[in-house]
Amino acid sequence: MSKLDFAALLCSRLCHDLVSPVGAINNGLELLSGEQDETMREAVFDLIEKSTAQTSNKLQFFRLAFGAAGGFSAHLDTREAEKSLRAFLAGSKVDLSWNVTVPELSKGGVKLLLNMCLVMAETLVRGGSLSVNFTGSGEEKVALSVEVAGERVIFPEDIQSALQGQVKEKDLEPRSAPAFLASVVASELGGAVHVDKYEDQKIRVSATIKANA
Repeated sequence: MSKLDFAALLCSRLCHDLVSPVGAINNGLELLSGEQDETMREAVFDLIEKSTAQTSNKLQFFRLAFGAAGGFSAHLDTREAEKSLRAFLAGSKVDLSWNVTVPELSKGGVKLLLNMCLVMAETLVRGGSLSVNFTGSGEEKVALSVEVAGERVIFPEDIQSALQGQVKEKDLEPRSAPAFLASVVASELGGAVHVDKYEDQKIRVSATIKANA
């Protein structure tokens, strides 16, 4: 698969996530054009405001997770990554615990971490907790892990395979593209993504990468 084809998959995934909030904004504007009742107009304004915020939050997140945020800087502030992830999860049933104490990571490290979070958050079909951990740092290696726990956790085989770089490129879909991106970035950073634990109500994945990557 060419880089262009893979970029197209990520674009399809991004568009899929933006269709709903952007559509809600459009519908709200159409309703406003013919609605005279003040109470209804306030409700529509509220819908537009929430949908606009959701669209902005998603774009900010995907900018870090898929794009080239940070310009020419080699590293990104981990607080920016946390802020983006919290905004992305706002309004969902996923509670975030962010335990990354280092002030910055390489842009690749942030991209890896956010895509791992995106993939794992989607396994919580009924909500639950998502814990992000910077589990160690040494002279040569650093370790990142993401753990989810919930009443119902679904981790499709194709997503697992893509996350660990074990999927055929021809079988990739927009849904599994972020998982494959995480595996590619981890490999570029001298490591790999591993599924450490997979139980009915809990999953933990981790990646160990070069400290200076």
